[in-house]
Amino acid sequence: MSGPTSSKCPTCKKSGDWFAAPFGPFCSRRCKLVDLGKWFAEEHAISEPLRPDHFDGCEELPPGIDPDRPEE
Repeated sequence: MSGPTSSKCPTCKKSGDWFAAPFGPFCSRRCKLVDLGKWFAEEHAISEPLRPDHFDGCEELPPGIDPDRPEE
């Protein structure tokens, strides 16, 4: 099963098949760099570190299954 053919660019919110593009999931190099700049300026942050309990249930997945993309 293939993934979605249309997604929104995280920066500008334009819709398109960005995962097939060279800058996916972003629509362009510019949007990718804008997002990177937000990480450097600490506008984006990871809310909390991962803990072992975040992975509960992952050990039952069959080999080759990506938990972030179970539809593939």
